[in-house]
Amino acid sequence: MAAYVVITKTRTRDQDQLDLYARKAPEFMAGHAAVFLARFGACTVKEGASAEGVAIIEFPTFEAAMAWYQSPAYQQASRHRFQGGDYNVVIVEGVSGRPGG
Repeated sequence: MAAYVVITKTRTRDQDQLDLYARKAPEFMAGHAAVFLARFGACTVKEGASAEGVAIIEFPTFEAAMAWYQSPAYQQASRHRFQGGDYNVVIVEGVSGRPGG
């Protein structure tokens, strides 16, 4: 069953660090069966805390999403994200009965 990594940026603190993190994306995404469904495009918060942007990444399974998040390449790159802004990251399992799910 598919799983999703939902990343919400709540505040930018150092754009240079976030740019460095973004440049590392090809490295930390390599070898993972992942598809970006949303990637920090226009967004509007209708309820809850504010957000500057949202990314949604689909993985084939919950385990695959966890493996990506825990991978050494992602953990190393995420240090730049931690220095550059405030984020919430959620890994959630999808529902069955959906095409591809």
